[in-house]
Amino acid sequence: MIKIYTTPTCVYCVTLKEYFKSQNIDFQEIDVSKNDEHLQEMIKISNQMGVPVVDIDGQIVIGFNKPKIDKILKIKQ
Repeated sequence: MIKIYTTPTCVYCVTLKEYFKSQNIDFQEIDVSKNDEHLQEMIKISNQMGVPVVDIDGQIVIGFNKPKIDKILKIKQ
């Protein structure tokens, strides 16, 4: 499962979600601006407050790091 920790005002979050949709990759969006428990969960796994944070089956990617995401998901460019 892929989780994306986001906020509504994050431009990189929108770009990341659009990228996943273009690749037909399912994900769960978690808006940390609406739920303090989810915010604390994101901070715990990433050690930071910035979004997006992506959890790909336990592998954490901070920001829209496309090369790292592609490598984890084995997406060929």
